[in-house]
Amino acid sequence: MTAVHALPPGATGAAGHPAPTPGRRRPSGHGRAITFFVAPFGVLFLAFYALPIAYAVWTSLLTVEREGTFGAARTVFGGLTQYQKVFSDDAFWTSVGRVLVFGVVQVPVMLGLALLFALLLDSPLVRGKKFFRLAYFVPYAVPGVIAAIMWGFLYSPQLSPFTALTANVPLLGADLVIWAIANVVTWVYVGYNMLIIYSALLAVPAEVSEAAVLDGASQTRIAWSIKIPMVLPAISLTAIFSIIGTLQLLAEPQVFRSFSSAVTSTFTPNMTVYATSSVPNTHLAAAFSVVLALATFVLSFGFLKLTQRRADR
Repeated sequence: MTAVHALPPGATGAAGHPAPTPGRRRPSGHGRAITFFVAPFGVLFLAFYALPIAYAVWTSLLTVEREGTFGAARTVFGGLTQYQKVFSDDAFWTSVGRVLVFGVVQVPVMLGLALLFALLLDSPLVRGKKFFRLAYFVPYAVPGVIAAIMWGFLYSPQLSPFTALTANVPLLGADLVIWAIANVVTWVYVGYNMLIIYSALLAVPAEVSEAAVLDGASQTRIAWSIKIPMVLPAISLTAIFSIIGTLQLLAEPQVFRSFSSAVTSTFTPNMTVYATSSVPNTHLAAAFSVVLALATFVLSFGFLKLTQRRADR
């Protein structure tokens, strides 16, 4: 056996080229090409993401002052004045609590249905998978506003074809309207989350399930003990998307204002931001937006860290 000795630093290899230092990666020499391909993303990221966020933060630090009752208005730096109004606004925090209750119930139901449908599509016992896959996904192709209008008509006692139900169950009343909206959101987004989980299931090696079948495991046992643990990262991803979407709920309740007086202009945090900016009070609306963005970041990042710790264990 021939021993191979590493050349000392500075020594030359074949054809007189410097020998690479062990443990160091040679420069790729494609810096300009990398910059060329990354630059469009960087420009768009700065123009449509970073700069608007910075502008919103700056706007939230401003306030409007008037000289006397009828004096000219001028915008001045107000520091945390707008944030003091945010934290003392009961309507805003009531809307935050409402969507948190909404998310605690709706997100697990939606993801549970998405996981169930994905497992059924991945099961060898189910026939007509192409049809069911399309049927589950079709509601997501319907815009949220159109879906809310359609379901609003179905809920309305005067317009619904199911008058026996809507006349006796006040789906648009103050107690049930939030769950009526939850049904719309679930109907629209189950198929989207199902496709994400189903794509992860397709990446599970078939040999694993085949070995479990040879050991006598049922399809239910395989799904519970093999498939679900292997697609937990995909489930966590859909949960994070759902948390963000819950705190950004706007289109569906905004449409439901036409059907139910129980849905006010401050029903959700985003509706509060929209109503405040329409006054117009853009500085307070910007402060609402910053606080809402921070809350979304904390909840989604906290959920991500929690799932990572459980996965590490």
